[in-house]
Amino acid sequence: MKKTVLFLITLFFISFFAYAQQSTTKSPREAKIKALKIAFITEELSLTSNEAEKFWPVYNKFDELLYQLETVEKFKIKTKIKRIGGIENISEKDAKSMMKKIADLEKQVYKTKIAFDIELTEVLSFKKILKLKIVERDFIRNLMKKYRRMKSNPKN
Repeated sequence: MKKTVLFLITLFFISFFAYAQQSTTKSPREAKIKALKIAFITEELSLTSNEAEKFWPVYNKFDELLYQLETVEKFKIKTKIKRIGGIENISEKDAKSMMKKIADLEKQVYKTKIAFDIELTEVLSFKKILKLKIVERDFIRNLMKKYRRMKSNPKN
């Protein structure tokens, strides 16, 4: 019975977050990966319905913020470098400015991760927070393994 309820809750969250993310993600592939990640984390952490209800809004808020900092903002810097014509064409002043911007972004990422951990302590036990860090890493590793297998064997 517990597994059925957990499965239904997971299914609900997957469909809810996949739908909610469609407007912000760039491709259907990203939405699919997001849904797989939600299912993987929910299952691996053995979240109760109460925990999942509190956890996912916190997780999604910080996940989106980290995406903005780590991906979107750094992409803007890379785009600026390309627009200038590559690193060879950047003035020392611009390079210094970009390095400062990158350092500031890295500080913001660090502060965001610390704030995330603090906010999670109100939702999950410390043991589950530690497990979350491992599970996130495992998810990425599994995803990369699948990608490599697909790339090396395109017929499957």
